[in-house]
Amino acid sequence: MESLAAPAPVDIKRPIVDFSPSIWGDVFLQYDSQPMEINDNMKTQVQMQKEEVRKIFQSSSNDISQKLNFIDSLQRLGISYHFEREIDEALEQIHKNLTKNKEITTKEGSLHFLALEFRLLRKKGYHISSDEIFEKFKNNKGSLNENISKDVQGMWSLYEAAQLRIHDEDILDEALDFTYSHLNSLITNELSPFLAKQLCQCLRTPLHKGVPRLETRCYISSYGEEPSHSKVLLNFAKLDFNTVQKMHQNEIGSITKWWKDSEFATNVPYARDRVAEAYFWPLAMSYEPKYSTARKMVGKLVTCVSLLDDTYDAYGTVEELELFTEAMQRWDINVIQSLPESMKVVFNSIVELCDEIETTIVENGTSSLVFIQYVKQNFYKLARSYFVESKWCSEGYIPTYDEYKANGSISSSYPLQILSFIGLGEFSNDEILDWIFNYPTIIDAISAHGRLADDISSHKFEQERVHVASAVECCMKQYDMSGEEAYNFIRKEIENYWKVMNEECLKLDNIPRPVLEFIMNVARVTEFAYENFEDKYTKPELLKDYIVALLVDPISIELSE
Repeated sequence: MESLAAPAPVDIKRPIVDFSPSIWGDVFLQYDSQPMEINDNMKTQVQMQKEEVRKIFQSSSNDISQKLNFIDSLQRLGISYHFEREIDEALEQIHKNLTKNKEITTKEGSLHFLALEFRLLRKKGYHISSDEIFEKFKNNKGSLNENISKDVQGMWSLYEAAQLRIHDEDILDEALDFTYSHLNSLITNELSPFLAKQLCQCLRTPLHKGVPRLETRCYISSYGEEPSHSKVLLNFAKLDFNTVQKMHQNEIGSITKWWKDSEFATNVPYARDRVAEAYFWPLAMSYEPKYSTARKMVGKLVTCVSLLDDTYDAYGTVEELELFTEAMQRWDINVIQSLPESMKVVFNSIVELCDEIETTIVENGTSSLVFIQYVKQNFYKLARSYFVESKWCSEGYIPTYDEYKANGSISSSYPLQILSFIGLGEFSNDEILDWIFNYPTIIDAISAHGRLADDISSHKFEQERVHVASAVECCMKQYDMSGEEAYNFIRKEIENYWKVMNEECLKLDNIPRPVLEFIMNVARVTEFAYENFEDKYTKPELLKDYIVALLVDPISIELSE
């Protein structure tokens, strides 16, 4: 790209958007200087509770049903990461037993047992047949037997299991519709408080599509109402949540201080001030303590992406943005010396963040230096995709739906976020980084899913001003649809992408399971952030209560229970 002449600095009409200010003020600054040390009493309690949980786990070794329920509780309560080896060994043995004694197991198992077994094994990457597992629950017409509607727990488990469906699994497609309809009708019936609350939660957000940390916070609050709950498990889950929360508070405090010291709110006044909301994304990818560095860096990265997005979407002219895109390609600020200072601040923030990431990986020895080159190239690809959208908007061009999605998968910023998070963690190596950088099917599906979910949530707000055509307009034009028809079409596309993602998780047995979970968690935070046609990132009041629950309020603990 040849260097361009600077645009004339007169009579520039900018597409400024009146974004609401941050709702947090200096709330999180206090955590930056807060000591993360846990007092000795809490350390002792954590270790004691952990060993008690391990003993209970080991004592259930001869009862597969009990073992599966225990693993499910560990995962829902957010403490399974303490027992990864034990869980892996247990599920491997259960899978061997299922493979060896398939006929006996499926004939004798209850709907709850078989659905739970199916879900936990498939989540772990075992490709087991849904037809063989659920065959016994069909009638002579090949459809699900109506009798299962009397088994509330079984239907709940089947509903959750059906979320892991892939293409051509007719029985799970039917199960999803069947269980949703019947469970929804049961909500008003007389159910136990625990079961009613769980059903409402799962119908709103199935476990497979929920943000793990939010699911944990919600489940801990209601687990004690379950008649058969384990007090040891509950207390350990509360202790662990509060302990890890202190680390998360320190991380968000550090990012907040960086944002304040950089004076972005003053220097880039047109951009969204969304530090806590940006941190929500890497927190959703993994809450585990060992990914603290990745969360901090990606939290900063998401704020820089937001600055970049708003520069293209809500400030720069096409002429300015063409220069800016060239600067991103060359990684050279000299290209934009004639542009407004705010745009230079945005460019420098990205360069400085990449320098910080490079220093971090050199100090920690967690990645090869090809990683930082991939990050820079992804930043350029992101800027280029934003520029394409700016040109489309300027020219009043409505692309085809496929053309829009191809560019939108990049402008979602998810490939950059995923690459950065994984590149800063324990699974970073050239092979994994190359795989991510080349946009494999699962990354492409999650990115398209993110773009579409964002579009249908922010469509009405964005079309109130001059804005690039969204996926909705592209559908309406290409397929001659109404707005409502386009919404329905896109929702079906999103469901199809979930099937693609589930399928890829079963195929990719050469990729570490945690890496696939990080990637899937991006789809989960997307579902949450853009549910009900709302954009919780742009409208921070919609996310406030969730951030308070995860980052401000600890869970009350009564260790005498």
